[in-house]
Amino acid sequence: MSRCVRRQAGRSNKHVRLGLLALSIWACSLTSFAQSPETNRIERIQREARLKVCIWPDYYGISLRDPRTLELKGIDIDLAQALAADLGVAVEFVDSSFARLIDDVSGNRCDIAMFAIGITPERSSRLRFTSPHLASDIYAITTRSNRKIKSWDDIDQPGIVVAVAKGTLHEPVMRGKLRHAQLAVLSSPHAREQEVESGRADVFMTDFPYSRRMLDQADWARLVSPTGTYHITPYAWAIAPGDDNWHAYLERFVARIKQDGRLAQAAGRHGLSPIVVLR
Repeated sequence: MSRCVRRQAGRSNKHVRLGLLALSIWACSLTSFAQSPETNRIERIQREARLKVCIWPDYYGISLRDPRTLELKGIDIDLAQALAADLGVAVEFVDSSFARLIDDVSGNRCDIAMFAIGITPERSSRLRFTSPHLASDIYAITTRSNRKIKSWDDIDQPGIVVAVAKGTLHEPVMRGKLRHAQLAVLSSPHAREQEVESGRADVFMTDFPYSRRMLDQADWARLVSPTGTYHITPYAWAIAPGDDNWHAYLERFVARIKQDGRLAQAAGRHGLSPIVVLR
C-alpha cells in the first residue's frame, strides 16, 4: 500500500470514529429527551395544565361512576380534584382497573393512579406508592340463604368455593391462606358476585369499601367479618418509578391533607372513617 493510500485510510478511520461518536452523542440526547416527560412530570403536568388520574370507576366510596348521571363520587375523586387544584391544573380521569393498573401506570396512560390501591409486594416491585391514606382488612360476602357459612371459621373448609376477582389483592392473599376451600379466580368483581348470588360459589372476598356497597345495594348479600385481624392492607396511590420530585410532591400533599383535615373530611363524606389512616 502506498504512503498516500495509508494516509487516506487513516483519515477514513478517523472520520468513522468521529462519525460513530457523533451518532452516540445524538442517540444519548434522544434518550434523554424521551425520558424527560417521566423525569420532569410536574413540569409537564403544569405545562399541559392537566393531571391525568387513573381510576377504577366501579369502586364504591372510592371512585364510583353513577350509571345514571355518570357523575364520579368517592374519596379518591375528591382528593384527585384537590391534588389538581394544588397543582393549579384541571383533572382528567382515565378509566382503569386492578387488572390493568400496572400497564396503565407504567405505560403513561395517567400521571397517577388514585383508587385506593392495596400495597402488595408484586405491585411494589413495579410501581411506586405514596404513604397510605386508608387501610382495610378482608371481608367475605355470602348470600342470606347460604346455610354452610355462618361465621368466618366456616369459610376455609372442604367443599366451600371462595371467589376472588383476578388482579385484586385478594387473589394472592387467599391463594396463600386457603388450605381446604376451593379458590375460584373470576375475571371481574361483577363475575365473583354472580357466582355467589347463583350459588356456584359460597363467598367472595372483598374489602371494607366494597362490602358497604354490597350491603347497601344487594338485598341478597350477607357480610361475614373476620373474628380478629385477618390481613390488613394499606391503600395508597401509585405512580411509575423514577421521578423523585413527583413522588416527593405527592408525599407532601398526603401529609398536608392529613394535617389540615381534608382527608378525614373526605373519609367521613364517603363512609370510610373506620379505615382512614391519619398518621
